[in-house]
Amino acid sequence: MAAFSYKALAADQKTIQRGRIEADSARHARSLLREQGLAVLDLQEAREASRSLRLGGASLATLTRQLAGLLDAGLAIDEALAVLAEQSENKREQTLLGLIRHDIASGVSLSAALARHEKVFPPFYRALVRAGEESGKLPGVLARLADYLERREELKSRLALAFIYPAIVIFVATAVIVGMLTWVVPQMVQVFQGAKQVLPLPTRLLLGISHFLGSWGGWILLLLIVAVVAFLRAMKKDDFRQRVHAWRLTLPWFGKLERSAETVRFASTLAILAGSGVPVLSAMAAASGVMSNLPLKRAAEQAARQVREGMSLARALEAAKSFPPILVHLVASGEATGRLDTMLERAAAEQSSGLSRKVETFSQLLGPAVVLVMGAVVLFIVLAILLPVFEMNQLIK
Repeated sequence: MAAFSYKALAADQKTIQRGRIEADSARHARSLLREQGLAVLDLQEAREASRSLRLGGASLATLTRQLAGLLDAGLAIDEALAVLAEQSENKREQTLLGLIRHDIASGVSLSAALARHEKVFPPFYRALVRAGEESGKLPGVLARLADYLERREELKSRLALAFIYPAIVIFVATAVIVGMLTWVVPQMVQVFQGAKQVLPLPTRLLLGISHFLGSWGGWILLLLIVAVVAFLRAMKKDDFRQRVHAWRLTLPWFGKLERSAETVRFASTLAILAGSGVPVLSAMAAASGVMSNLPLKRAAEQAARQVREGMSLARALEAAKSFPPILVHLVASGEATGRLDTMLERAAAEQSSGLSRKVETFSQLLGPAVVLVMGAVVLFIVLAILLPVFEMNQLIK
């Protein structure tokens, strides 16, 4: 049997109902719905509807944690999925869990069912579930996976929050400055033009800037929009994106920040995969897939090829010359002592701790710095407006 999503008109001819139904075919599904007194408006196989399903990182972490807890309590996989679908208030989660449960009921494994939703469950997620199934330790593997997803979401939230306050301050201050230059200053121009006096230099500069924005501001805004659109289109090409990502790594402070963040993703993913019994080559392929910076991602893929040719992981990472030395040293120690997953977790923890300190320092310094700069600009505008007024008062006296 297959699952179908439907939209139908109820018997009262006023209420629209949406839901899912299991049937042998679309024709059979329509027949079942007619028996319930529903007039079918739209019907499609749930597999087709699932292609647009998405889950946020936090939702995926919560779902994984709940599934691990239910399996650890002794529930079968299909029963656990049914419980999760019943308690979920998210329609997309309910649809997704229903599809996975249907696939498992048809005889496929959990990892195979997840593979049919690759946009929701990334390769490293499916590899871990497969390893848990093969080792018979699926609840424990899912618990470790939930820990990893929660740490990753926490790091992403921390990075985002570090830039929210400065972004708000910059936006508000820029709006105020542009408003003063395009509305307040032109109003003052009429007063200054009637006065037969030489205007102070700050005032002349301000009037020039205001005139320039008034004459060319619209064209500048249009040019910026065109440039942003062109840049976004160019970023879809691998060669251009590769150059942009490589340039970002060369930036004095942001380059180290991005390199640390990518190292945390790579080492954390590789640690949890290796610790769950996934072969190193498969683990490296999945770990490189979670990296977003193309030069670092390709460096990881090159290291994987060298490992496949017989080189040790530590030497392969060192040869890539793209990863922090601490990662290379800890990996070498892990390979020598047989505790590779432990050393990878330690490397990820070290990089994550350093990244957190950098982000916290940056956020603490950037806010006041932005306020000072914007305050200085506003002070310049106010002085440029008031200086001629003071001079006019002195002449009157």
